[in-house]
Amino acid sequence: MARKKGRRVRHIPQRTCVGCREHSAKGDLLRLVRTPDGVFADPTGKMNGRGAYIHANQECLQAALGGSLEQALRTSLSAEDRERLLREGEKLSPKREEQEAAGEAA
Repeated sequence: MARKKGRRVRHIPQRTCVGCREHSAKGDLLRLVRTPDGVFADPTGKMNGRGAYIHANQECLQAALGGSLEQALRTSLSAEDRERLLREGEKLSPKREEQEAAGEAA
């Protein structure tokens, strides 16, 4: 059987946002990771620990903090963890639509 010629299509890993439950490319999402020291944002995606993914916007972060993040990370979020994630969320865009529109304009 002859092999097909041409360029191979590169596989793009897909992940589900725990805030809005939409599938996106792994690189488009922000990883949140549970470590023994607490829950942290992991922009590099390389920290050790159990991870969950959200879109990089405040809307998805708020939805995830409603309970789905705790379930995905299999832990209870402490007040300190929530405060840390909310501070990190202040740096994110407010809504997903604005983020998508900016991506289309680029």
